[in-house]
Amino acid sequence: MDLRGKYALVTGASRGIGRAIALKLAEEGVNVAINYLRSQTPAMETAREIEKRGVRALLIRGNVADRGHIDCIFEKISTDFGRLDILVSNAASGVLKPALELTDRHWHWTMDINAGALLALAQKAVPLMGDRGGRVIAVSSLGAVRAIPDYAAVGASKAALESLVRHLAVELAPKRVNVNAVSAGVVETDALKHFPNRDLILENSRQRTPAGRLTTPEDVARVVYFLCTSLADMIHGQTLVVDGGYSIVA
Repeated sequence: MDLRGKYALVTGASRGIGRAIALKLAEEGVNVAINYLRSQTPAMETAREIEKRGVRALLIRGNVADRGHIDCIFEKISTDFGRLDILVSNAASGVLKPALELTDRHWHWTMDINAGALLALAQKAVPLMGDRGGRVIAVSSLGAVRAIPDYAAVGASKAALESLVRHLAVELAPKRVNVNAVSAGVVETDALKHFPNRDLILENSRQRTPAGRLTTPEDVARVVYFLCTSLADMIHGQTLVVDGGYSIVA
């Protein structure tokens, strides 16, 4: 389970689940490149926390929905790290509207950042993993398999993400690269601020979760860490659900 000395890129790592993943990997001795787009101050704070754990932090601003930005992100990683062992595609966005109100722009933006980014990131990351192999992990959500109000575009993009994980897993397994997804249940992060019924969602989720509490970013981060270890060597193309049993309750 020793990850000391490895190098990771976590997209959307300034806050929430991405930050928790970056800090957990740092605790285990991984040097972490933190990708962010707008939240510079939280990203800098995350970098300081990573360095307190005795490893390197590399701050990289960039929009993972833009191929040009991804090129720049990996140029910096190649120059500063020289390699990559772990890619966590966590950055996400999307438009929360009823399906009949979605425009082409809404649809393509959501698809590009939630599903398309994984493909572009993997294409750049795998060459930096070389013969050592590595781990590619995408962060999904229950909307990939469940209908949620105003979640049509995001849910479809997460379903596409999970399908891409399976196809990449088949292609990359011979290269010793494991590709998997982690699907988080209802997690209290800044992302929920965009839902008008946020408080109701949180309370209903607490009540119907068999584990008796909401999933935390740290819960998700621990599963990502597990997938990065040798204990998960034979896990390929899977989506691990981290929700305290929420999704199995009728």
